[in-house]
Parts: sequence; C-alpha cells; structure tokens
Amino acid sequence: MTASTSAADGRTPGAREAGYEPDPNRWRALWVTLVAGFMSLLDVTIVAVALPTIQRDLHASPAQVQWVVSGYALTFALALVTAGRLGDALDRRRIFLLALTGFVLCSAVCGAAPGITLLVSARLAQGLAAGFMAPQNSALIQQMFRGAERGRAFGFFGATVGISSAAGPLIGGAVLALASGAQGWRWIFYVNVPIGVLAVLLGRHLLPHTERSGRGHVDVPGILLLAAGVLAVMYPLVQADSGGLDQVWWLFLVGVAMLAAFTRWQRRLVARGAQPLLDPRLFTTVRGYAVGAGVGTLYFIGFSGIWLVFALFYQHGLNFSPLRSGLAVTPFALGSAGAAVISGRLVDRFGRLLTVCGLVGVIVGLGGTALLIRLAPLGTAVWAAAPMLFLGGIGGGFVVAPNITLTLRDVPVHMAGAAGGALQTGQRLGAAVGTAALPGLFYMVLSASHDYRGALVTALGAALVGMVASLALATFDWRRDRRTRPPHEKCPDEVAHNPVHARQT
Repeated sequence: MTASTSAADGRTPGAREAGYEPDPNRWRALWVTLVAGFMSLLDVTIVAVALPTIQRDLHASPAQVQWVVSGYALTFALALVTAGRLGDALDRRRIFLLALTGFVLCSAVCGAAPGITLLVSARLAQGLAAGFMAPQNSALIQQMFRGAERGRAFGFFGATVGISSAAGPLIGGAVLALASGAQGWRWIFYVNVPIGVLAVLLGRHLLPHTERSGRGHVDVPGILLLAAGVLAVMYPLVQADSGGLDQVWWLFLVGVAMLAAFTRWQRRLVARGAQPLLDPRLFTTVRGYAVGAGVGTLYFIGFSGIWLVFALFYQHGLNFSPLRSGLAVTPFALGSAGAAVISGRLVDRFGRLLTVCGLVGVIVGLGGTALLIRLAPLGTAVWAAAPMLFLGGIGGGFVVAPNITLTLRDVPVHMAGAAGGALQTGQRLGAAVGTAALPGLFYMVLSASHDYRGALVTALGAALVGMVASLALATFDWRRDRRTRPPHEKCPDEVAHNPVHARQT
C-alpha cells in the first residue's frame, strides 16, 4: 500500500522523491501562476455586472449578451482535461505561456470589440485560452513542491479560486465605478492586458520546464469523445436563461452516452498498455481522488450560483449599484481568503476533517444569512448578515484549498495536468448547474410571490442542498480513512514512477 497521508497519519512532511531538487524560483513562479489563474477565474463572474451596459452600448439582444458569460464558461470547461494532458505530454511551461498570451490578446480584442458578434467570438476564444491555462496551475504546483510545502502552495491556490469567484461582482462594480461613462465596461477586459503581459515576461524567466519522459502520445479519439460529452451536458445549462433546458434537454442524454463511450475507450487504452487522455485508475486506485472530485463538484453547485442570486437580490430587489452589491458580499471573500491560506498549513495535520469542518461553517454561515435576511428588518438585514457571510467565507476557505490538496497530492507528477483538468472540469460542471438552477429558482419564486427576500432565501436553501451533499461525502471519506488508514505510509513522491501510485482498499 503506497499513498500519502497527513503528518498526523505518519507522513513525513519533508519527504522527497528520489532525485528531486527544490527549484529555487518555485515560490516566485507560484505567484506568476496564481495571478494568471486569478484573472482567468475572475473573468467567469466579473463580466456579469456589466451585462446591462454591454447590451445597451452594443444594441444586443438578451440572448446575445448572455453568451458573453456563458460562452466563456463553455469553452473554458471544454479545454480543461485536454489541456492538462497536453501539458503532461509536452511542456506545462510552454502550454501555460502560450495560453496566457492568447488570453491577454483576447482580452484586448474583447475590450475593443465594436459589436456583439466580435465580442462573443473573442470571449469564446478567451475561455478556450483560460481552459488551457488553468490545469497547468495545479500541475506546476505538483511539479515544483513536495511535502508540507505542497500543502502551503495549494493553500494559496485555493485562496485564489475562492477569492476570484466571490470577488468578481465587487471588482466588476469597482471597475465600472472608476471607468464611468458609456464605454466603461471595456476596462473590465483591458485591465487584464498589462497584468497579463507582466505575467508572461516573468513566467518566461521563472517557470520550470516539464520532463517529457517519453509520454508524448495524445489520445485524439478520447479528446473528441470527451469534448462532445462535456459540450452536450453544458450547452443546455449555459442556455438555461434562453430556454435551453426546455428546448435541448435531450442533449443531456447524448452527453451521458458520449461520456460513457469515453470511459470505455479510456479503459480499453489502459488494457492495451497505451496512454489514455484521462487514466481511469485515477478514480479507482488513487486514494482521495474520486471522493475529492465529487466533493468539489457538489460544493461548486451551490457556491457558484449564490453570487448571481445575491446580485439579483441586491441590484433589482434593493436597487443597489453594482459596486454596493459587490461590497455586500465582500465579507465572504475576506473570510475565504484568510482561511484558505491558513488551511494550507493545516491540511497535513487534519486531512479530510478540515474539509468537513469547513463545510459545516459554510452551511451555518449561509443558513444564518438566509435566516437573517428573511426575518430581520430589510433596512438592517443586509448588514446584519455580514458576520454570517464572513463565517461562511471562513468555512469556504477550509473547503476549496484542502480539498484540492487532498484530491491531487497522491497523483503522480506525470499525470498531474490531466488530473487537475478533470478536477476543474467537475467544478465547472457543478458551477454550470448552480448558475443555471439557482437564478431559475429565484425567478420562479419571484414571479409567483413578487417577494425578493423569499426568492433569495429559497435559492440559498437550494444551494445548501448541494453543500449538505458535499458534507455527507466528505464525512464518509473522513470516517473511512479513520477506519482503514495504517499508522505509517510512504509518501508517493518517494515511490518509483509507476502508472499510478495507489493504496488498495
């Protein structure tokens, strides 16, 4: 049995793979990848606050302007697993820098777009570039860090994920407030350009190359099957506001069939000794990977959708400006940021228990927020709920970063890109479900009752269902680990390169 555990379970924090030498630039290189990752994830939500202005300035229809957000999310998710595998097979540094360059160029085109057609096209390309960049972040952490340092690095990475998702409305509102005028929305895209150019220049100097180790084969049939499956599942979700769930619901069945065919094809390649796009043994033999992917997917169903319903409640129900609406949810982002950095130092000691406690904090924080908004006087309810949002943010900080660490830490480095891409694909699918279902539920309650508070509370309650399901899965994994974990195990980085390092249970 060969898999890593926390220090409390006998793992040596400083254990290193034979022949591993720490990169002296690893911490500076980490900040380059985090800045780039922050931009790519922020662009999922930051544009939402500017959609009314974009629609007015470019004379676009509601369906057209919705693709500015949903098109980015769609191509982002489509690219993740393939991009991770290409990074493993070729060179993560090269893929990262090319994708970052493409992201910067597309940001400039988005900002300068004279019409909605070019803007949507540039957003599709920008999402594709972000999808190629994202899995290299977690893979480079796997490559550059070992032992306790890896937990700290993933703590910063988790903070980036949490803050970028929660802070999108605030930053978008701030940009619109500073860049006042009819064309102020363009600065939401332009702001990426100088930051991205600097990140490219620093990345060329600091990021390490990937050793190819003869794993250069790319599974083209697998790429096509997976892309078709993800596209078929996500398209109705990203088109939910335009009736996609009613009109093309049958694409879900097509997507399930394509993903089943993809799984069979991957197993066939493994049986033949060939290199698959996504090794199925990641889910069956690498301890913590399948559970971590499930926990992340369920969590993001609720986590991603709540920011849209908060924005609808504050901006339409209470007539807040975009900036004021963003400020109202800032306590969650602040709590998440601080807790995520701390959690990176604690995950080796407490393992899955940290995720369990974090999920409890999120559930209590968001449940308390819903209760206060429902019962307290409307004039004070929003600000009275700030401490509960802060508590929820602290809980969220103890969920995202530890879960990423626990999910990926036993993955062999040569599979880190594909594994990180698959993990983020699950999160993007969860986010797509949440951002389609929660606003839809909000509008359904609102149309029946004309009660903005009731609509928000109902949507938050639905989000908590996903959180509770994630908590149940995390608790199961924590209790199973307590029963089955041996007192001492080897760190996978000390084990010779096998196809998959695993613990058999």
